[in-house]
Amino acid sequence: MTTIIHSARLVDGGVERPNAWVAFDDGHVIGTGDADAWQAFARDGDTIIDAVAVAGNGAILTPGFIDLHGHGGGTHSHEDGAEAILASRAFHRAHGTTRALISLVTADIDDLAERAAVVADLVDSSPDILGTHLEGPFLDPGHKGAHDPSLLRHPDGDLVRRLLDAGRGTVRQVTLAPELPGGIDAVRAIAASGAVAAVGHTNADAATTAAAFDAGARLLTHAFNAMPPLHHRMPGPVAAATADPRVTLELIADGVHLDPEVIRIAFAAAPGRVALVTDAMAAAGAADGRYELGPLAVDVVDGVARLVDGGALAGSTLTQDVALRVATQAGVALPDAVTALTATPARVLGREDLGALEPDRLADAVLLTADYEVRAVWVGGAAVDVDVD
Repeated sequence: MTTIIHSARLVDGGVERPNAWVAFDDGHVIGTGDADAWQAFARDGDTIIDAVAVAGNGAILTPGFIDLHGHGGGTHSHEDGAEAILASRAFHRAHGTTRALISLVTADIDDLAERAAVVADLVDSSPDILGTHLEGPFLDPGHKGAHDPSLLRHPDGDLVRRLLDAGRGTVRQVTLAPELPGGIDAVRAIAASGAVAAVGHTNADAATTAAAFDAGARLLTHAFNAMPPLHHRMPGPVAAATADPRVTLELIADGVHLDPEVIRIAFAAAPGRVALVTDAMAAAGAADGRYELGPLAVDVVDGVARLVDGGALAGSTLTQDVALRVATQAGVALPDAVTALTATPARVLGREDLGALEPDRLADAVLLTADYEVRAVWVGGAAVDVDVD
């Protein structure tokens, strides 16, 4: 059965079409157009959805959001096993994140290997799970953020291979500090495996960061956070990333990790190379209180998550629909903000079937109000529940 969504502001491919329609069938986009041309496309028995009736005047239709970096949500942490991961995904799907990597914080190597294997099993049964992002344990202790310093390791080749092998080809992203002993070799090994090597939680200067990019790293993990700042005499990792057209910058657009003006500057400095991520932990969508991120205790007050010991930011309570709102309020053009949630993360992962509402792409879509409130979500052409708390 074909589904046709019409009368929407279609924001896709860096442009906005004010009165457009999209048709899905058999899990894929089969057509798009403007105005009332959908009527000639429709057949008896099709599901016809008036975007304005569902989401009001100015209804926005976008490709499904893709999150490269998130640790949980809806009270569920990815470290708590398969059921918790699936529950977290249900929560974030309701906020427009149709596909996501499952980020895992630093842990004992045996535990990390076991958790990567759990995610590998889920990839086989849950196509909205794109694989694992290992955020650690190969991080700089001086920029550890919300990672247990006692569990941090240098990126020894055997340890890197063990974790990659544990995911059976589903470890898709690894964050590491390239200045650590063995760091550049680890970047090469990760890139050679087909995963994305990401620079983050690092004390690297601009030259070392550039060397990591030359070795195959293609992503800067939550740019500006857990790394040397952008300084006028010591430009650091952010400058190296913005200067390299091969590199994408993750941004946490929650108004806490980054000032809105910094969000605007990053988009201007790296057009088409920003990926809006959540870095969400279990408290996303939940009440303030005491939580855990890996083995560390976290207090959430007014929606801001900080370690009990030391007060460092400990992930976020962000969802990608809110990131869209924050980015546009910061002055980012709507088509550019949508690209940072869709086409850019799809490109980072090499997923040419995702990130756009074009014929033959997977039919992942989000319908939002003009105020960026999610009203409907489709994954592979199938409507999903958006009433998940």
